[in-house]
Amino acid sequence: MIEAHEVEAKIRAGVPDAQHVAVEDLTGTKDHYRAIVVSAAFAGKSRVQQHQLVYASLGALVGGDVHALALSTFTPEAWAAKQG
Repeated sequence: MIEAHEVEAKIRAGVPDAQHVAVEDLTGTKDHYRAIVVSAAFAGKSRVQQHQLVYASLGALVGGDVHALALSTFTPEAWAAKQG
């Protein structure tokens, strides 16, 4: 099991220019998480490529300590538009 703040730290370390990272434990079991990641590194990349960047930052945790990850990725511009 891994704490939400540890998942957040791994994402921040592995995703260039992460401006916003929010990680929530969905079940209280410390293995099912939701993450929102905002980074300029996502610009020009498909949603799949964006998610691959995040998964790469977590490495072996995905499928191990992190059993499930509901992931939302945004460029800073898309995040600003979503916020209104």
